[in-house]
Amino acid sequence: MASQSRAPVAQIDRPQNLGNPQLGWGSDAIAQLISRLDLKYVSLVPGASFRGLHDSLVNYLGNSNPQMVICLHEEHAVAIAHGYAKVTDEPMAVCLHTNVGLMHATMAIFNAWCDRRPVVMFGANGPVDAAQRRPWIEWIHSAQDQGALIRHYSKWDDQPASVPAAFESILRANQIARTPPYGPVYVCLDAGLQEAKLAGEPVMPDIGRYAPMPPQGADPDLIAKAADWLLAARRPVILLGRVSRSQEDWDRRVALAEALGATVLTSLHDASAFPTDHPLHPVGPRFRPTADTNAILKDADVILSLDWLDLGGFLKVTFGSHDIPAKIINCTVDPYIHNGWSMDYQMLPPADLTVLSPPDVAVKGLLKAVDGRGKKPSTKYSERRTTPRPLKTSANGAQGPMGLVDLAACLRDTFAGQPVSYISLPLGWPGDALDFTTPLCHLGTNGGGGVGGGPGIAVGAALALKGRGRIPVALVGDGDFLMGANALWSAAHMDIPLLVVVANNQAYYNDVAHQERVAVHRDRPVENKWIGQHLHNPAVDLGLIARAQGFETEAPVQGTKAVAEALRRGAAAVAGGGRYFIDVRIDPELQREGT
Repeated sequence: MASQSRAPVAQIDRPQNLGNPQLGWGSDAIAQLISRLDLKYVSLVPGASFRGLHDSLVNYLGNSNPQMVICLHEEHAVAIAHGYAKVTDEPMAVCLHTNVGLMHATMAIFNAWCDRRPVVMFGANGPVDAAQRRPWIEWIHSAQDQGALIRHYSKWDDQPASVPAAFESILRANQIARTPPYGPVYVCLDAGLQEAKLAGEPVMPDIGRYAPMPPQGADPDLIAKAADWLLAARRPVILLGRVSRSQEDWDRRVALAEALGATVLTSLHDASAFPTDHPLHPVGPRFRPTADTNAILKDADVILSLDWLDLGGFLKVTFGSHDIPAKIINCTVDPYIHNGWSMDYQMLPPADLTVLSPPDVAVKGLLKAVDGRGKKPSTKYSERRTTPRPLKTSANGAQGPMGLVDLAACLRDTFAGQPVSYISLPLGWPGDALDFTTPLCHLGTNGGGGVGGGPGIAVGAALALKGRGRIPVALVGDGDFLMGANALWSAAHMDIPLLVVVANNQAYYNDVAHQERVAVHRDRPVENKWIGQHLHNPAVDLGLIARAQGFETEAPVQGTKAVAEALRRGAAAVAGGGRYFIDVRIDPELQREGT
């Protein structure tokens, strides 16, 4: 039976008896500015340090623009905003309760940072004036430099001391978060400032004069040179990495590849960037290089990297050294935010031409530069495969133990022709299983590899996808789900349709594989690799946990026939506005693709 949607999101948690609220407090002015920035939602766990702002969001703004998304953990609050940004390329707001809430949220902030996603976070402190602090609690919840906790993995932070200073800080934070490369920003608001009565109505800035800075175009001479190289190439290759969710940008990427006759590669680390059923995309996306991708790169004479994640490492796996015969064009603005604390910038890549430009801006310039100069695109480039790439499924997968490839084949066949958005896919996922034909087919990884982020990111992405006519599906591992399970409650509370499928191997299996490698290398017993890794005895009842968060569930399923039936039930529930959870038992020893 499909769940029935209770109410539109905008009608949830409506305040009563507001009348005509008047601007009177520091937090009212701050809330008014936040509203004008059109940050549609604010995810939060309530905290006394921002009780003034909380009141203003409810009783001054009416819990609208932004509307609160209540969470059970600060890490989920940031993860939800991260997931929302993965769909929209725009930030949500987050409120974090002083130093303790910020410390809870750090893993999710790091994920958003590594994923280059915009998030605007508001924290609180103090009061900074020690004479105003309540004994004990407001002392342990005060910090001298709160932003230092996350400064190494956020784009900017500030702690303004007055309402005018808060205006400037918030405007700057909004600009910086939305300027490529995107990232999380943090504004810490003094509790005393929030709760101070305004002496008069402050002058509200003209938001239009503080708009985010538009991405700058690449140097025309560099674009012209890159176009010359690509047009002269006999075997050009385009590596499509971190690009936008815009359909117009998607279409331009396809047009450029067709104009050049270039082979295109994409990665499961990043969101869908190019139609994977296109003739110019011969290899399914993977998390890691394969023999097929290595062969394509080794045959290339010009490689165009459009913000490819870890270009240096990808090339090293293929070529083994710096001796790369192809000319390399590296188009990215990522170096603008590299620092010395986090190594998320990856290996330093070689490049014969570096174009400091957001990749889709560069594509627009390149497309114009090659227009009319290359061969007329062949009609074959508009043709799509009518059948999926073959998958090597296990012999007993229909009824008995199944591997990840069996699950992938089941999902592909069950949802064939339906508009599905795969919010996340687990490690080891077979890249040939699914075809991504729109910018929202797949949303990439969590960025920082922080286990536990998957459920929260799924909720935020599903919130952004609501009303778009797509089925939001999050495939997560059992360890990821167990660490972040109660993020799902926010989806139930906000009435957000979502299908969650856990690929449950009942182990921290990525580490099982690592222990196997260590044992083999040291000539020790491989059969002990499971110790300290398996999640059974007793087995964790994942469905019971999901049911406690407000999701429909069923008994664990195994075998593609039973999984397909469960998926159909789940899809019907989500189509009816509900939430559904499926625990799929996986035998990780089957069809291993590497971890």
